[in-house]
Amino acid sequence: MILGAFLATLNQTIMSVATPELMTDFSISATTAQWLTTGYMLVNGVLIPITAYLMLRFTTRQLFQASMILFLIGTIVSAFSDTFSVLLIGRLIQAAGAGIIMPLLTNVILTIFPVEKRGAAMGMVGFAIIFAPAIGPTLAGYILENYAWETMFYGMIPLAVIVIACGFIYLKNVSETQRSKMDIISVILSTIGFGALLYGFSSAGSKGWSSAEVLWSIAAGVVALGLFTWKQLASRKPLLDLRAFKYNMFSLTLIINIAATMMMYADMMLLPLYLQNARGFTALESGLLMLPGALIMGFLMPVTGRLFDRFGAKWLSIIGLAITLLTTFSFTNLTDSTSYIFLILMSTGRRIGMALFLMPLQTAGLNQLPSKLSAHGTAISNTVRQVAGAVGTSLLVTVMTSRTTAHLMDLMASENAATAEAEQHTAMEAMIEGINDAYLVILGIGLIGLVLSFFIKRVKPADEIKAEVVVNKLAKTEA
Repeated sequence: MILGAFLATLNQTIMSVATPELMTDFSISATTAQWLTTGYMLVNGVLIPITAYLMLRFTTRQLFQASMILFLIGTIVSAFSDTFSVLLIGRLIQAAGAGIIMPLLTNVILTIFPVEKRGAAMGMVGFAIIFAPAIGPTLAGYILENYAWETMFYGMIPLAVIVIACGFIYLKNVSETQRSKMDIISVILSTIGFGALLYGFSSAGSKGWSSAEVLWSIAAGVVALGLFTWKQLASRKPLLDLRAFKYNMFSLTLIINIAATMMMYADMMLLPLYLQNARGFTALESGLLMLPGALIMGFLMPVTGRLFDRFGAKWLSIIGLAITLLTTFSFTNLTDSTSYIFLILMSTGRRIGMALFLMPLQTAGLNQLPSKLSAHGTAISNTVRQVAGAVGTSLLVTVMTSRTTAHLMDLMASENAATAEAEQHTAMEAMIEGINDAYLVILGIGLIGLVLSFFIKRVKPADEIKAEVVVNKLAKTEA
């Protein structure tokens, strides 16, 4: 299962380095190209609420194999695509498979590991999941320099086949199934809600925030999600049991995770655009810059998991977010001469900070939930994180695009760009300033997460508290 999750994550990260080349090949804008990443995360976010039902309805083996087969089909479609539309369809099919894998894996860990060992187990999962982003950009950079971009997908086909074959041989069922009907209305509402909301954020970059289409999309998304929430609370057997939000640490860590996810995913989009489009670095150089930090982050994950089992999530989150914010601040003043070594050091520092809080935050929230809500809590957590990443990416690309346009107008008014070379330099300066502004937004989002981290407490799982109450009542009765 970890191998499958590794492939799904690798597939998500390789596109960040390929974005500038795809923009050229298909003659599309950054706002359009980011749908290859945003659309992938959106389908994940739309599908993940359904996984709570799927995990109760189907066996571990059935669900994992089905998700990997979907992932394989999407990879084949992407590999043989000759237009942007076909490539996007392939990515969305891949996402449909990948959206099932992560919550299923998390739920299996909550099922087979006791509370005191879950941090270490999640740390090992984190190592595999973070190792994919570590090699993804560098691998993609090497392929793009030497081969066609389709090669990235050709290489994934045999790997997916191997995981499917291993699943048939080794994978065992660890949960019991229940026969129940799917709430189709809830599925439709969640799909419309998340889809319309993200479409509105993504379209704002090219159409402007005052566009009627953008405003109506966001409004429709909010209304649909409101109706979805009401239906879940009113239903006896909800598609997604929102009673998980009654548990304070689950809700708090989820809010902090929204900020953390926006910081992580947005950077995966902005940094390659700065390196390749503004500075002229190759795709391989762009990937190599992010490699050291991602590798260190991967190796730190198991260590962080063990520290979480011993000390809890509070100080790991505070220290990790503080490191991430300090290093992110250096990206708010990028220029056309910022050194490559400095960028490596700051990027590595950001990844070290993230390694300290990503898995502990998620595990701390899920640990508080009773076992009957584990599948729903896992689905909620993964849904929110995926949609936060998608909205964060869309929002920051929008900020970058709009601010680049504003800076370009200011620079053109103050400078006399008489030659084509001067105009090109002015456009580059405007883009860098737009990226700086986007990083300032990331900084503000991270500060919110840091403040909230001071309220994290170490709490007992709800099942243990309930058991203690029962024991105390029995003791009083006997007395």
